Amino acid sequence: MNQLPNTLQQVTLVDQVEDKLLTYFKSQGLGPGDSIPTLADLTNSLGVGTSVVREAISRLRMVGLIESRPHRGMVLREPPIFLGLKRVIEPYILGERAMLNLLGFRVALEIGMAESIFNNATEEDIKELEDILEQGDGNEFTYYSAEHDHQFHKKLYEITGNSIIIEFQEIIYPIFEFLRQKYQDYILEVNKEYKKAGELVSHRDLVLHLKNRDREAFFRAMVDQFKAYTKLLQENRD
Repeated sequence: MNQLPNTLQQVTLVDQVEDKLLTYFKSQGLGPGDSIPTLADLTNSLGVGTSVVREAISRLRMVGLIESRPHRGMVLREPPIFLGLKRVIEPYILGERAMLNLLGFRVALEIGMAESIFNNATEEDIKELEDILEQGDGNEFTYYSAEHDHQFHKKLYEITGNSIIIEFQEIIYPIFEFLRQKYQDYILEVNKEYKKAGELVSHRDLVLHLKNRDREAFFRAMVDQFKAYTKLLQENRD
């Protein structure tokens, strides 16, 4: 094994060992499936206590970067991208500012997905969206049940074919639903005004534009469906 530079300081020793390990993996061109040195070899090379190296490795295991395999010892693996995010996306942990920022991110992401959804949607996809509509199309002010709203938007994310986008939607949905319920009265009042002005967009409108292959109308509707949330975010800016 190549010697790892021993330039560790006394402060946050485990953090520094973790950084040294990551630097070593990168410098050696190691990737998912490659074996890494044993705990003893790493300890000797770094010149620190076994417990420190073990703790650093444990951290990398927790984020999914290292795993043990029979007859091979420790190997690198491709870590789940949102593993850390999954652990903190809970309304009782996050403050309201953080949740509103996540809502803004979700709105921007979904609007940005319009091109991919429009280009990728098949007749079968559109039929699935229509089936979801028939199971519950919400009230006249487009306030849908949690189950219907989740299933409809989940299908839109699936149409993109991007596994990271799909996984992200599942992770942040509890935050979106929490805010949707908290600001239910606000959203309904705003949507009433948009309905009077003929500017309210429903899930059914989105599917109709997609089915008619009306690109401009679909793109505009993807933006306008979030008008109440956009207004909410603007009124709650720092």
